Amino acid sequence: MNTIKLVVIGGGSPYTPQLIEEIIQQYEVLPVAEIWLVDILEGRKRLSIVTNLSKRMVARAGYPIKIIDTLDRRQAIKDAAYIITQIRVGGLSMRQRDESICLKHGVIAQETTGAAGFMNALRTIPVMLDICEDIEELAPDAWLLNITNPCGIITEAIYKNTNIKVVGLSETPTSFYQMFSKMYQVSKKDVNISFVGTNHLLWVTELFIKGKSKLTDMMLNDSTISEVNDKSNSLGLDPFFLQTYGAIPCNYHPYYLETEKILTKQIEAYKEGNLPSDGRTREETTLFSIYERKSTIELPKGLEDREGAACAEAAINVIKSIHYDQKQVHAVSACNNGAIPWLPDDACIQVNSVVEQYRISPLNSEIILPHIRGFLQLIKAFEELTVEAAVTRNMGICLQALALHPLVPAEKAHALIQDLFMENEAYFHPVFY
Repeated sequence: MNTIKLVVIGGGSPYTPQLIEEIIQQYEVLPVAEIWLVDILEGRKRLSIVTNLSKRMVARAGYPIKIIDTLDRRQAIKDAAYIITQIRVGGLSMRQRDESICLKHGVIAQETTGAAGFMNALRTIPVMLDICEDIEELAPDAWLLNITNPCGIITEAIYKNTNIKVVGLSETPTSFYQMFSKMYQVSKKDVNISFVGTNHLLWVTELFIKGKSKLTDMMLNDSTISEVNDKSNSLGLDPFFLQTYGAIPCNYHPYYLETEKILTKQIEAYKEGNLPSDGRTREETTLFSIYERKSTIELPKGLEDREGAACAEAAINVIKSIHYDQKQVHAVSACNNGAIPWLPDDACIQVNSVVEQYRISPLNSEIILPHIRGFLQLIKAFEELTVEAAVTRNMGICLQALALHPLVPAEKAHALIQDLFMENEAYFHPVFY
């Protein structure tokens, strides 16, 4: 029976039309009856544009899917089966303010990690926990699929502080499947990948193509490793370094492995009045101008290559596995529960996991190389402290979390955090102590 109610909190996001397209494409196997698009008052114009486009897309497809937009979050959540969160607390303007302060202090500016990612998490965790209170009251059996960044930290905060069934999703695993299927000219179903890590710090530790192990051979092939370097946006990592690494790092690793190069570029651009997120701002302005046209009834060409685009496919595939209890394996962010024995059981990790109707079970990871183990332990300690800081509102914990992060020199942490908190003051009530 067609009774699935899906809610998208952050419905005015430019990514929502891709989610609608994915639902349309998979409607025959996952018949969604209602899609509720929720946003806040400041986002009502974007919400209206996205809603109207979504209705045109559904009408063109000819499926009986109701699209409802609302600013009433509680009304939307009531009796929902699945809730997707893709919010950005403070919008791009706060991201840009964080970036400016980071670069002023000579520190990498990136919204999912380091100091900017830290502030993003502190702004976002209280809002997400408020949303979860509504879910616990109005849709206690619902699954929450979190796409909100920094995804791993937010997801960990939710399962540590609520009773919600939650899973974190990112585009990185799907992007790897797409990349390797193209490289080896096979279907994605012929690709099998083992992942280890956390959101935005992920490694490919094994690769099978049609059942044959390819990782070692691939990493010893100069042309293939160069292709991986290029297609994974590794910004030109030393090929010999990659060949000796023993795993394939995701496209966020250069922030750690090429810090000086990236920081130099960011500071040079900052001196000329440019910020890392300027491109995203221009991109979103262009997208909404296209979405707003009544003649637009399908997604613009090339949108599938946009950063974050693969999240829609990941979300619907996970929903299918939950809804039909398929017990499929997906690389998602979930509670460790001993899968990586040298991390806390309640740490949020991203590994291959069995997705069932009532639970998600991370698979035990094989022996992990020491340099990967050490790096992951460090970042997980930072993430654990960040969640604790957001919940306890303790400034001392904030300082220790930030000083621990490898992108933030400890001697800069105190002055940096003072400036960041002054800029973010409006988002912290009650204040940190």
